[in-house]
Amino acid sequence: MSEGGQPDWMQQEERSHALVLRFMVWLSLTFGRRLGRVVLHFITAYFVLFAPSARRASRHYLERALGRHAGWRDGYRHVLSFASTIHDRVYLLNDRFKDFDIQVFGQQTLRESLAGGEGALLIGAHLGSFEALRAVGWGAGGLKVAMLMYEDNARKLNASLAAINPKAMQDIIPLGRMESMLEVRDKLDQGYMVGMLADRTLGDDAVTMIDFLGHPAPFPVGPWRLAAMLKRPVYFMTGLYMGGNRYELHFEPLADFSHVERAGRQVAIEQAMANYVGCLERHCRRQPYNWFNFFNFWRTK
Repeated sequence: MSEGGQPDWMQQEERSHALVLRFMVWLSLTFGRRLGRVVLHFITAYFVLFAPSARRASRHYLERALGRHAGWRDGYRHVLSFASTIHDRVYLLNDRFKDFDIQVFGQQTLRESLAGGEGALLIGAHLGSFEALRAVGWGAGGLKVAMLMYEDNARKLNASLAAINPKAMQDIIPLGRMESMLEVRDKLDQGYMVGMLADRTLGDDAVTMIDFLGHPAPFPVGPWRLAAMLKRPVYFMTGLYMGGNRYELHFEPLADFSHVERAGRQVAIEQAMANYVGCLERHCRRQPYNWFNFFNFWRTK
């Protein structure tokens, strides 16, 4: 946590420059994914060389996830994975799903949960690509996806993505507004899957310290209180980048608050959070270069 009460990730200078993004969009859609990926290496090298605090945070995380020393090659691969998922948004948000090999795990269980016509909550992390999930929803049909998200830190990036395809900014529910919970409830009643990321705080959020990769880390309680109040089933979600044009989407049940009474709510929340962090840790160890929190995640002061 930085001085002034804001978490480190909110204090970092935004590096998603609109002109560079628009150039990459034009280049990628005009000349194809292969040439665009060549340019990614130059962008990655720049980031690794000139973002020392992010580089240190990357090494700090990777050594815990890998269980060994993380060198420059590991750091470069980490940033390149992040850049690749950003680049692939250009295609996923333009309905170019056939350019990708996307495997889905746990989708049948999720569909059975949605069979009654009511939606479910999907809780993920800054792990892999959320756009891959939205691609499956749009491409397969019948799966409606909305996202509850903190917009300010990535406002330039979101504006550029909206310019790529106006549909990119549909079904986004901003955090921090009085009516946000009502919008989430309405989307769930319409059969939507509503996703949110539960691995960052907004500064004054209540947190619970949970062991993650061998060390206690702060995880926000807010998403789980929301799930409990809405009395919905909750699934872990992640769209892991596997290299090349390959992604893996995973859905895993975490909790079902639909039958939890008020007296048992706190215990149910604690168990759901433990299940969530367990899933997160397992996927981070399996695909460590997919974790995109480039700040000191474990520092609380």
